[in-house]
Amino acid sequence: MISGKFAITIHILTLLSKFPDEFLSSEFIASSMNLHPVLVRKEIVNLKKNGLVESKEGKNGGTRLFKKAESVTLDAIFKMTFETVTLGYAKNDPNPDCPIGKNINKKLDALYADINQKISSELSQMTLKSFADQF
Repeated sequence: MISGKFAITIHILTLLSKFPDEFLSSEFIASSMNLHPVLVRKEIVNLKKNGLVESKEGKNGGTRLFKKAESVTLDAIFKMTFETVTLGYAKNDPNPDCPIGKNINKKLDALYADINQKISSELSQMTLKSFADQF
């Protein structure tokens, strides 16, 4: 299902790309997003796991980009937050004796695969830097 996780992640990375030499605190990042710093820290853990950011602790600690913004595609960021986009399925199993019911989920799977391919193709053409340059 679609959530705000991609938007949160891209917001964090865009902010970090604007201050490439600084370690930004989770409080500073959270204030830009009107979120609790704990939620920001959870996303930063995923970004660290994927090698996009580095962090340091202490008084002057925080997080900064580890990779260059021009080397990171929005598709790579998207795939860190979602495996695939799905718009969902009915809660009840469809009637297998119905010509629609017995095929609906297969057709939805094909539709979602097509949507994901198009999303990936579009996001592959844009880097974090090109996105951040809009600000």
